[in-house]
Parts: sequence; structure tokens; C-alpha cells
Amino acid sequence: MTLKVGIIGCGGIAKGKHLPSLAKIEEVEIVAFCDIVLERAEEAKETYGAADSKVFEDYKAMLAEMDLDVVHVCTPNISHAEISIASLDAGNHVMCEKPMAKTSEEARAMIEAAKRSGKKLTIGYQGRFATESIYLHEVCGEGELGEIYSAKAHAIRRRAVPTWGVFLDEEAQGGGPLIDIGTHALDLTLWMMDNYKPKYVVGKTYHELSKTKNAANAWGPWDPEKFTVEDSAFGFVVMENGATVYLEASWALNTLDVKESKTTLFGTKGGADMNNGLTINGEAHGLLYEKKIELETGGVAFYDGAGTDPAALEARAWIDAILNDTDPVVKPEQALVVTEILEAIYESSKTNAPVFL
Repeated sequence: MTLKVGIIGCGGIAKGKHLPSLAKIEEVEIVAFCDIVLERAEEAKETYGAADSKVFEDYKAMLAEMDLDVVHVCTPNISHAEISIASLDAGNHVMCEKPMAKTSEEARAMIEAAKRSGKKLTIGYQGRFATESIYLHEVCGEGELGEIYSAKAHAIRRRAVPTWGVFLDEEAQGGGPLIDIGTHALDLTLWMMDNYKPKYVVGKTYHELSKTKNAANAWGPWDPEKFTVEDSAFGFVVMENGATVYLEASWALNTLDVKESKTTLFGTKGGADMNNGLTINGEAHGLLYEKKIELETGGVAFYDGAGTDPAALEARAWIDAILNDTDPVVKPEQALVVTEILEAIYESSKTNAPVFL
């Protein structure tokens, strides 16, 4: 069976992740490319399109004209919900890039659309497909760490502010590093804990280094006048069962402790961190131990044929879920909780008060 796929949004994330990953899958044919800048859609078609593929400027026209099976939504956050819901209602399975939506209300509407249409919906959290993440998730699932009662979610950059597109536009994105990269770290952490029941959240966002002119930055100086989102954010989440999560996210922060899409776990039987590769720690026979995991010695058996590239594994697992009619690895209900927590951190920062969920 061949699945016909349409791509809505042919910018950086589509060209860097979705398109090359889908192109490796035999059962996929990319037949539709949509972007408000038509040249981007045409360029993507030239590289990845099937012989009879078409380009569009309007996603509604694409959904009306094309007979598709799957749609990948790779647009700014502000349109994730609108386009995903329209694509589901048109009878397509949908992979939406992270975060799920700008607001939890929009995210819930996406889930309702998936239920209404009977189609699958997943969110692009490829951090789950890194080799160290897959291994650690197995460790957690087997109970080696015991009950994970506290954790840290890390998304810290020292100076790596994305200065292209709409990343600095709060209206288009809903926020800065918290919703952009903090979302990956939080998803990874909740997945390891298998805990999706937050009780309340306290958080604070900062707009400090964003005011700097001619700043050192991986992608060149940002314009302080256009930097309308936070430059760093921190949140503390208390779960219904008493477990806690500390989330840290920054694009610009005066620190040397840089780590992105990482988690640190504290369990009743052991702990784990991704600070320098993957390390498991614990106590046995009255002595403490550290176990360094060698991740380069082999592939990942249960995603055979896709190599170990997280984006390729994510795409392969997603297509397999459709072909085999199984749940996607990233369930939309899980992604909704991530969005609820991020939204609560922003709200807590504005009100200077805890937000109960």
C-alpha cells in the first residue's frame, strides 16, 4: 500500500526533517506541496515530489483538490490547530509539528477533530526517537529506576536565538524558547515518567538578554525591537501523585551548563541523566554505582531499516502506525498535557501566582 502525503508549510522544518525522512520510506509518495510562498513549495516539489505532484499557495485548495491519505503540518504555531483540524475533517491522518498548538483550547479541538474523523493525529516530538531516549524509556518501563518522583527537563542554549521566520513574534508563535525547545524537553520527561496528570504549575519568564543590541548569537545579532518573546523561562510542576518536574528553557542565558532536549530522572531505585551520554546510577549491595551506556555499538532493533536518525525513525514509526492501524508513538492526549503545562507557566508568570490544572 502506498500512502499519498501532502506537506503544508515548506520551510526549514519541512526541508530539514519531514521531507527527507518521508522520502526514505517506500510506502510513501509525496504528491502535494503547499506554502504561502509558492517558490518554496515549487522547490520542495522539485526535490521530493512524485511525478504527478502539485503545488499550492492555499492549503484549503490543496485539501479540496487532492486525494490524500496523510498531511504533515509544518507551519508557524498560530496555524497548527486550524490546519490540522481542516486536514483531519478532510479525511487525512495528520502529523503536526510541535508544539501541538498555541493554546490548550486549540489542542483539545484538534483531538476532537481526530475523534470525529476517525483519523490518526500525532505531534512531532522526535526527541523520543534519539537512541538514548529509546533506551532510557525501556529502562523506565522495566522499573529499573523504580517510581520516578522528581525530574528535570533541560532546554538550555547559551546564545542560539533563531532570528529567521517568525520565531521572535509572540503573536505567531505563542512564546519563545519555552514553547519552541522547552516543549521537547518536557515531552521527553513526561514520557519517561509516564505521568500526565499535573496538579499545579508555578513559572516565570524573562526578557533580559533580548534587549541587547549587536549580541553574540549563533545566527547573528537579533533585533531587540522584534524580540517580543521571552529569552528564558523556568517552571515547576507538581503532579497529582506528588511527583515534581523542573523545566528550564532558554535561547540566551549566561551559563556554561548547556543542554537541549535532555532529561534528568530521580527514582526510588535509581536515577538517570543525559549530561554526558546516558548514565544510570543507583545503589547495590551497600555500594553506589554508575552505569555508562554505550549507545554506539548497535542500531535499534524494533525500528529495523530506518537507521538511528531520530527524524527517520519518527517518520517510519508514524507511517507504520497508519499502515498497521496502531496508536502513534506520540499520542495527541500526551501532547495536550505538554501544551497545558507550557500555557500554565506563561500564565503563572503573568499573574505571579500558581496555576491549577
